Amino acid sequence: MSDLPNGQQPGAPAGTPQAPQAGTQTPPLVVNIQYVKDLSFEVPGAPGIFTQLKANPAVNINLDVQARRITDGQDVFEVSLVIRAEAHEPPAAAGAPPASTTAVFVAELTYSGVFTLSNLPENAVEPVLLVECPRILFPFARNILAEVTRDGGFPPVLLQPIDFVALWQSRRTTATVPGQPGVAPPTLNS
Repeated sequence: MSDLPNGQQPGAPAGTPQAPQAGTQTPPLVVNIQYVKDLSFEVPGAPGIFTQLKANPAVNINLDVQARRITDGQDVFEVSLVIRAEAHEPPAAAGAPPASTTAVFVAELTYSGVFTLSNLPENAVEPVLLVECPRILFPFARNILAEVTRDGGFPPVLLQPIDFVALWQSRRTTATVPGQPGVAPPTLNS
């Protein structure tokens, strides 16, 4: 029995893990990398908006999940969370239109990851890419959006947890409803 930490091989530099042994099964989902693909933060009315704004702005959030195969014939995919947060001055009274049509701020974030899928049945690929992968990416995207809005001089936008299963099922249901123009099924881009 070796006293080396974390399966380190004898004679290998510290921190070098042991190579996988023959017969070791590859995990069905591997996160290769996560990254900010696109990030934009705009305050169209700056600096005046900071003196005019009387209350926290009302923020509208749009979120989309996109997945595409990186190379034909390989099970390596890029999955992206596309988030747009647009804030407006809050209405003067409940149910009234916004005080201004000009955006207080607009934050757009595309947070992506590259995932390798191994030994998954064909019917499991779509739910893994459009549910499980976004679940992995979401906490990081949520943090980035909160930080950028706070650093922009506003209260942080804290996204509530997203039910990616319900989002995926809703997209599938909407895509099968006849007469719904402009709604694409949640297909995987190759």
